[in-house]
Amino acid sequence: MNRLLLRFALSMACLTMTCQVQTMAKKNDVIQTKVPKRPAGQHDVLQLTVPKMDVVRVGFIGLGMRGPGAVERWSQIAGTDIVALCDIDAAKVDSAQKILERAGRHRAVPYSGSAEAYKKMCERADIDLIYIATDWVNHTPMALYAMNHGKNVAIEVPAATSLEEIWSLINTSERTRKHCMMLENCVYDFFEIAALNMAQKGLFGEVMHVEGAYIHNLDDYWKDYWNNWRLDFNHHHAGDVYATHGIGPDCQVLNIHRGDRMEYLVSMDTKAVNGPKHVEAQTGAPCTDFQNGDQTSTMIRTARGKTMLIQHNVMTPRPYNRMFQIVGTEGYASKYPVQELAFRPQQLQNEGKISHENLTAHEAVKEEVRKQLLENYTPEFVKELEATAKKVGGHGGMDYIMDYRLVYCLRHGLPLDMDVYDLAEWCCIGELSRISIAHHSAPVAVPDFTRGAWDRIKGFSYHFAE
Repeated sequence: MNRLLLRFALSMACLTMTCQVQTMAKKNDVIQTKVPKRPAGQHDVLQLTVPKMDVVRVGFIGLGMRGPGAVERWSQIAGTDIVALCDIDAAKVDSAQKILERAGRHRAVPYSGSAEAYKKMCERADIDLIYIATDWVNHTPMALYAMNHGKNVAIEVPAATSLEEIWSLINTSERTRKHCMMLENCVYDFFEIAALNMAQKGLFGEVMHVEGAYIHNLDDYWKDYWNNWRLDFNHHHAGDVYATHGIGPDCQVLNIHRGDRMEYLVSMDTKAVNGPKHVEAQTGAPCTDFQNGDQTSTMIRTARGKTMLIQHNVMTPRPYNRMFQIVGTEGYASKYPVQELAFRPQQLQNEGKISHENLTAHEAVKEEVRKQLLENYTPEFVKELEATAKKVGGHGGMDYIMDYRLVYCLRHGLPLDMDVYDLAEWCCIGELSRISIAHHSAPVAVPDFTRGAWDRIKGFSYHFAE
């Protein structure tokens, strides 16, 4: 009898284990997202170039928070002509005209008065590039209209807020053969560029893991967004709605769609506490449907077996932090909260005058070594631009370098530093993280936005005229 009971118990235990394995397998099924077939006659736009431009003729849409700074920077870049300025508010157009006047530039053609005013500007024959700095939900419709009227486009972040928008930008860029670039400035910050160069030169060994974030308490800024658009977006959307500042530098380090690709992600968020408080303070009514958690964390695994950690938090009083970290088999870099570099001591033995005798494998290099390494690995084009960039400004100079590089590549007929597939990969985190969260943090596949060409280019690189 005891043997029978024992056999029964063992049988039930095995059945229970089998059920658990089956349940876990079902939970671990990756949620697939559709990759639409490329329209007939179209080809990818990897390494896309357009004819050289002696002068880049630009029109700006959106002159609220980010737009005026862009006008200021472009007025300081040679080989540009600011042809037109557009904003719903005519007063903002007038204010931007004064920027041009102070820079000794001619007045631009003004467009204002309605939400459709930008269309007249895009229809002009004397504009090469439309620079879009409006609220997020208008980015894609404006970019599509511009490309369909023969314009290259540069779009503030995030350029798209859904997979549907992303695919429409890709398909339109491929069909029109026009550049569609997202204005991700953080890939041009000085530490990030030097660390990228270190990674490319093998100083970290094989990079295995990267981290990035947008952690920025926006308590003092919500009121400054026209018509409350940014808080409204967080109100109605869960997930990492602003991933690009954190993920952009990481993707360049990992050569995403240049030898590797993001394969799937898992996302998790906290409950929403501070967001509803902001809505309630504005409206005086209870808010029970706020979607964006106070913090969202997303893990991503690539086809080459690398991992990424991306965070979003604009609701709590954490100090500003983009988390930028590189974890390699032989070294490490971190920008926040303090800059750190660490290596196996032998990694620096070929670094010339840099002392490596007193290094250990479990602490950061000394400040003077860190400074020397960053100096040594800052690319020459950045060194040439640094003084002007910091003088003109824009987030410490990185915005100027971003705009300068865009103008440089257009004037020389070169591929841009960032293409429409970068835009897609960095923006897709918004919707994909929402899908994961809605399915109890289930894995969600990241589409191959290149539709099969992700391994054709070997490594990220900047292009220069010969």
